Amino acid sequence: MQNKFTKYEFAILAIVLVSYFMTVLDVSVVITALPNIQSDLHLSTANLTWVQNAYTIIFGGLLLLGGRLGDIIGRKQIFNLGLVIFGIGSLLVGLANSATWLIIARGFQGAGAAALAPSTLALLMDSIPAGPKRIRAVANYGAVAGIGASLGLVIGGLFASLLSWRYAFFVNVPIAIVMFIWASKTVHATKAQKGSFDGIGSLLSLVGMVSLVYGILLISDSNTAWYWIIAAVILLALFVLREAKVAQPIMPLRVFKNKERTGAYLARMLFLGAMMAFWFFITQFLQKVYGFSPLLAGIGFFPMTIANFISALQVSRWTAKFGNGMTLVGGLILTIIGMFWLSFAGANGNYILTIALPMILIGLGQGAALSPLTTAGIADIEPRDTGAASGVVNVAHQVGGSLGLAILVVLGTALAGTNNLVLRTDWALRGGVGFLIVALLLTIILIVPKKQNN
Repeated sequence: MQNKFTKYEFAILAIVLVSYFMTVLDVSVVITALPNIQSDLHLSTANLTWVQNAYTIIFGGLLLLGGRLGDIIGRKQIFNLGLVIFGIGSLLVGLANSATWLIIARGFQGAGAAALAPSTLALLMDSIPAGPKRIRAVANYGAVAGIGASLGLVIGGLFASLLSWRYAFFVNVPIAIVMFIWASKTVHATKAQKGSFDGIGSLLSLVGMVSLVYGILLISDSNTAWYWIIAAVILLALFVLREAKVAQPIMPLRVFKNKERTGAYLARMLFLGAMMAFWFFITQFLQKVYGFSPLLAGIGFFPMTIANFISALQVSRWTAKFGNGMTLVGGLILTIIGMFWLSFAGANGNYILTIALPMILIGLGQGAALSPLTTAGIADIEPRDTGAASGVVNVAHQVGGSLGLAILVVLGTALAGTNNLVLRTDWALRGGVGFLIVALLLTIILIVPKKQNN
């Protein structure tokens, strides 16, 4: 009985997973729908890019602030605020009739996601005691990160092809309302921490993260990208210096003193960089090279989604048997093999052999990797820093994806040019394999030998 969730714990888990699923889903749901959005609203290529970038920039830029606000003000309050902002943002996206409206609404959605994402993980940590139950809960949370991203491609293609891309966003509104009502009645309020709020640190973090993500997104399109990145490095360096001195830091540097957590943040960035390149390039590859419709391209990711789901269901059993670190090692190895295999897909290849089978390995690997990465990212964290650590986990997830994608887009373009999508995809995926190998080495050095953590 001790390993079974109580009614309250099960309710918290359900609220957390559904809410987090929405934020992850909206990163990828727009990808397969972009051609329809462009046609419907007559968007330029530049404006179309910002439909995705506005969400990513604001999401990544506000994550640390969202996590720390939960620590200071209270998880429940920030969680509910995030639901309200995200729900309104989703409604505004669905109603958009111009590029400006759509881009602003996507940024508003990103602000809601930045409040929601770290609060979800922190609420889970607050509500479910350490032990087998928390391991299962965190495994489910990590699974949502992978399944939500891949399922978003399917849902985006489904709505874009059969109804309208707008419904992919409208559907968030009733879900957010139900989650808000349920959370308001169910979630126990956490005690707010005493102390001042670090406004200067918050501003440095926000502007630095926005500048970094914006610069990353400009790398392949503008010579000014490096000015933004250099400015980001300076701002974030000032942020770190302030965090080392201020009494109430927005991101306590003690979060990074644990080697397992630090390794998890770095490995997560590399893993998400490789996976974002996979989603980005294979979505285009299926539509432009294999001639798939948006719906069929979304369905084309089903082998990965199903494998991810199956693998995620087994993670808690694997971690109990092999340990968190070795489960992560196994997941990374499977992902490396699958992505290397996929990097040889050609224009005349067979979908089953060159796409579906390696996707199965990638799905199994992702399902086995993301949960252990999440667990390691919050390992041995003090209750007062739960929100901050959760924020860093999500920053690694979002910024790692953006940075990795930008680097691999530049790599693919440099080696294959802009006109050869097949070769660009191949080289980008091989670069992703390199990311994954480094993540594997970091895991072996920093995460597997747990006794060095303190």
